[in-house]
Amino acid sequence: MAWYVRMSRIAEKQKDKLSKPLRQILYALVGDIEALGPIRGDWPNYSKLADGKHHCHLKKGNPTYVAVWEVLDKNIKLVEVKYVGTHEKAPY
Repeated sequence: MAWYVRMSRIAEKQKDKLSKPLRQILYALVGDIEALGPIRGDWPNYSKLADGKHHCHLKKGNPTYVAVWEVLDKNIKLVEVKYVGTHEKAPY
């Protein structure tokens, strides 16, 4: 059974401000989470954070862009992307 990934309202607005190549990288990450689950050790600088949250880098350099997501329900396999943007403003 595949995972369901949704974007928070804040992440939707942040996504719209990203460049097209960064949005495509984000969509690839979401596709991987849907197919393989929230633990994405194959993504750059992936780490598991506290309380079921995870993060990884979408683009290295200056500025570095990251995505932060959280497992909301393991039984129905629901994940929510909480933040997409620069590393400096990331909520972790």
